[in-house]
Amino acid sequence: MTRNDGLADAGESNRGVLASALAGRFDRRSFLMASAAGLGALGLSGCETTDGMSRAEAAKLYGPAPNEKFPVPAVDVAKLNPKYYRRIVPFDTREAVGTIIIDPANYYVYRVEGEGKATRYGANVPRKGFLWNGDAYVGRKAEWAVWTPPKEMMQRQPEARKYAGGMPGGLDNPLGARTLYLYQNGAYTLDTIYSTSDPETIGTGMTSGCTGLLTQDMLDLYARTPVKTKVIILPV
Repeated sequence: MTRNDGLADAGESNRGVLASALAGRFDRRSFLMASAAGLGALGLSGCETTDGMSRAEAAKLYGPAPNEKFPVPAVDVAKLNPKYYRRIVPFDTREAVGTIIIDPANYYVYRVEGEGKATRYGANVPRKGFLWNGDAYVGRKAEWAVWTPPKEMMQRQPEARKYAGGMPGGLDNPLGARTLYLYQNGAYTLDTIYSTSDPETIGTGMTSGCTGLLTQDMLDLYARTPVKTKVIILPV
């Protein structure tokens, strides 16, 4: 495993959560977007179709998930660059079916499907100073996981202390509906693949080591990813 020097900062050691300023409120959008200040939202798509998928088809793909424990709203696909729609793409690899490959340089996550194909998902990725590359594996999985702010965040932002005992799962929880926890050699790396409901974050570098997929994409990936699945993080 190769990690950039920025990851050695003990003050930012909990890379399993997003290192965002909470700015007095903990709604999901402000939490996720605070770290992305200055990056700007993705521009609206001016194209009705991309690679054979229309905006209407994308709206169905990213529609609501009403049967979840916390019903998930539809994604506003007008705020999502069409190149980040989920789709099956050609993918030449010797990795086993099911392997997850994170490509932070291009803001994609791939699931190897075999026969020269992969499912490609748009993603948000770590910001500069928190990028790393190498091999890991899914050590555990969780639905609507509890999130606990790291002590460094609570020291910087006293308003976070009310969640010292953990923020229950829900739509406002930073980890979202599904979480895959990445491990190496039996130890949790403090990094995750998590779910977000904010399409503006897809295609940006904004986290402290984690990789985020839209909730609808994460529901698809999570359901097909058992514990021990290999995860490869490519260099930028």
